[in-house]
Amino acid sequence: MAAREVITAPNPTLPGKAPEEQTISSVRGHRQSSMATDFDRFVEELQQQILEQARAVYSEKVIKACYDPQNVGRMPDPDARGIVHGWCGDTMEIHLRLDGERIEQACFITDGCGPSVACGSTLTTMIHGMSLQEAGKIMPEDLLEALDGLPEESVHCAELAVSTLREAIANRSQVDSPGSDTDDVQ
Repeated sequence: MAAREVITAPNPTLPGKAPEEQTISSVRGHRQSSMATDFDRFVEELQQQILEQARAVYSEKVIKACYDPQNVGRMPDPDARGIVHGWCGDTMEIHLRLDGERIEQACFITDGCGPSVACGSTLTTMIHGMSLQEAGKIMPEDLLEALDGLPEESVHCAELAVSTLREAIANRSQVDSPGSDTDDVQ
């Protein structure tokens, strides 16, 4: 029973404790360390499996935009804001900060799936610096092309993002109205 001897041996790193206390502390520390290592390994393997499954369905651009989305959040006092509830149950918001007729900043938020996140991220990146007129001409197909496609069951995510952008453009406030401050970018 060499293992028992190791478990019951006093721990020299715990001075001032009785051998039984040292044994209990050593066993707990070893178990916690082992459990943490096992758990970390399990999580890493699970994440790797999920990523492999995603790669079988989605392009690298979709995966990158989903796992590391850009422009996520709500903008305080946006110059334009659109909210659209999709037929699939997802909701997306797009907020725009304008410099005249140009999109200076764009951000989005969604309660949707990974492809919805990828579409919101990619679209808000695409429109940065565009005029409202240029941005209003973007079609869902343009977004799908930028993402190297989506599976048929996820195409509606691109439609949701583009519809939300159009809603934001249609609902934009007058930037030049008295009391508005377009220089205050958050």
